Amino acid sequence: MAIKKSELYSSLWKSCDELRGGMDASQYKDYVLVLLFVKYVSDKYAGRSDALIEIPAGGGFADMVALKGNIEIGDKMNKIIARLAESNNLKGVIDVADFNDSDKLGKGKECSSASLTWWESLRIRL
Repeated sequence: MAIKKSELYSSLWKSCDELRGGMDASQYKDYVLVLLFVKYVSDKYAGRSDALIEIPAGGGFADMVALKGNIEIGDKMNKIIARLAESNNLKGVIDVADFNDSDKLGKGKECSSASLTWWESLRIRL
């Protein structure tokens, strides 16, 4: 079933509103752009020998999706992003958002819930 462009845009904006919470837009973009980048390069280059970007084992979007329900999701997401950054000389570029930051995402169960909400929202819409 094809989705209309207007429905896609509406759905993406809804995801953004759900995910942002009280976070400032300048901080929020760091999280969303990193996730979109990882999703895009994973879809485009994973498993390709002629890829411009190497998707290392344990460093792709599928690895992030597999974290659903994991109590340490924030820390593990940081590690996945770090693997991708290290493999492609992107340290300090794509690993700027801390998915385990209690000041921005909450503490303990709150943080896990926030990360799970992000995933559910993005996974359904992407």
